[in-house]
Amino acid sequence: MDAHKQNPVLGVFWMLVTGVLFVAVTAVVKYVGDGLPAAEAAFLRYLLGLVFLIPMLPAMRAAKLTPRIYKVFAFRGVVHSLGVTLWFYAMTRISIAEVTSMNYLNPVYVTIAAAVFLGEKLAFRRILAIIAALIGAMIILRPGFRELNSGHVAMLFAAVLFAGSYLSAKITADEVSPAVVVFMLSVTVTIGLAPMAWAVWIPPTWAQIGWMFVLAILATGGHYTMTLAFACAPLTVTQPVYFLQLVWAVLLGWLAFNEPVDVYVVAGGLLIVAAVSFMTWREHVLKRRATTPAASATKV
Repeated sequence: MDAHKQNPVLGVFWMLVTGVLFVAVTAVVKYVGDGLPAAEAAFLRYLLGLVFLIPMLPAMRAAKLTPRIYKVFAFRGVVHSLGVTLWFYAMTRISIAEVTSMNYLNPVYVTIAAAVFLGEKLAFRRILAIIAALIGAMIILRPGFRELNSGHVAMLFAAVLFAGSYLSAKITADEVSPAVVVFMLSVTVTIGLAPMAWAVWIPPTWAQIGWMFVLAILATGGHYTMTLAFACAPLTVTQPVYFLQLVWAVLLGWLAFNEPVDVYVVAGGLLIVAAVSFMTWREHVLKRRATTPAASATKV
């Protein structure tokens, strides 16, 4: 969107809506709890969500996909399937605030992976931000000071897998439309989750199927409103609002699920938020410098 069409206030609004929708997603998963195995719940969420792909069929038919792109999509489907399963599992084992805070590590892992696998350079300031974010994770986990359960481990691996999924999306986004990227992710993840769901399958109740469809609606709505937010305002405006999810997560866990407010989780989450916000701001500054023409170039 052109700068004159941007509306920062509207962008902030849509990002607020996005945060509420994504926290609602965690609430539904938490509410369903152990009623369904994690892989089965994730599979039903993506299977029922396929109905939202119908408007994307024309873009998919028009796309010219190469064997290389298909391989990237397949890789993303595998890692995202594993990540989603671990995320669903973590939601049944640890607090909503812990899941939300640790999920903020995704951009940190993406930055590290981009440097290792894509050859992107890491400036000293960004390295310091990464270290700060990892310290925030240690504050949340407090290894040696409390017992870590399988949910914490699952969430750590989920964040790494989601980072791999994001990097794959970056590769494909340069060659195909966003609609095709979303379509292929939904289809490949549904296929990837199918064998894992079948291995632990238990007949779901109609109520559970209904909740998974609600989950699909909330998640799809969240991704859509996030797209609207990005179209209305730059990332430096919308990203801090997105991090308000931590506030909603803490309040939701406390009010709806009787989860105590853990000051260490909040403090660690805020440190991660600060580090990621700094990296986002620096990336915006560098891109602006790279795209702004020299003064002499603007003179006619």
